[in-house]
Amino acid sequence: MHFSDVECGKQLIIGTGTYYDCLGLGMNAIRGSAYVEGPFLLGDAKSFTEVVATAMIARDVNVESKNPPRSLHVKGNTRLEGDSGTPYTLNVTGDVTIIGNTEQSGNTNQVGNITASGTIKAATLIGAHTSGSISGGVSGKSAGAKAFDIDHPSKKGYRLRHICVEGPESAVFFRGRVKNDKVILLPEYWKDLVDINTITVQLQPIGAHQDVIVKRWDAEKIELQSKPGIPINCFYHIFAERKDIENLIVEYKGDSVDDYPGDNTIYSINK
Repeated sequence: MHFSDVECGKQLIIGTGTYYDCLGLGMNAIRGSAYVEGPFLLGDAKSFTEVVATAMIARDVNVESKNPPRSLHVKGNTRLEGDSGTPYTLNVTGDVTIIGNTEQSGNTNQVGNITASGTIKAATLIGAHTSGSISGGVSGKSAGAKAFDIDHPSKKGYRLRHICVEGPESAVFFRGRVKNDKVILLPEYWKDLVDINTITVQLQPIGAHQDVIVKRWDAEKIELQSKPGIPINCFYHIFAERKDIENLIVEYKGDSVDDYPGDNTIYSINK
């Protein structure tokens, strides 16, 4: 049957499936409501070659409607409740623009770049950074310092902020105290992490001058020497440069971080 116009004054039911009475039944039917057993297709019939969803919506090809640029436009709040039908509740192919705030519960896995024109705030800046870079800052201002900001551990109603130390190398350090001993044992993993030839040691005697010096060192230990008969008692700071990544190129010619001549993927960048 073919109709040029159809008007339904109460309720439209398509199909033989059972529908629940959220739409009302019989005399209690909600005026203007409709039940469609599905599947149903809106828009270009050639866009789908098989049934892939209960509701399939394609671009409008009706010349009388002037081909609107969208297949779906929702005004009002929207909620999606996923199930086990597919791995993802929402699967988007293409670019996404969000105007307004977003609130995320759970993890986010990103393939590709994230660009922000404003500030990205996180309780932890970097949990496990393995590749790529994080960049930010304000145009026309100098680079921001890398910081952590936490609830103050001893003053209620206050916060505590510290800034990361910066330097011209990818360095690690090991510190502590040596007492009545002439050997400082290095962490076992240092032999695989740092270039032993870059090791530097700072010693701070405690209580009295001891003329303590570094006698020799290797990948496992630092050997000390002091005045004969004077026991060693000092603080130490040991620094070394990592060897598991390329050496840092401190100065280079360019207009942005993308001009860095080395491997940018190993750095978290605050520009």
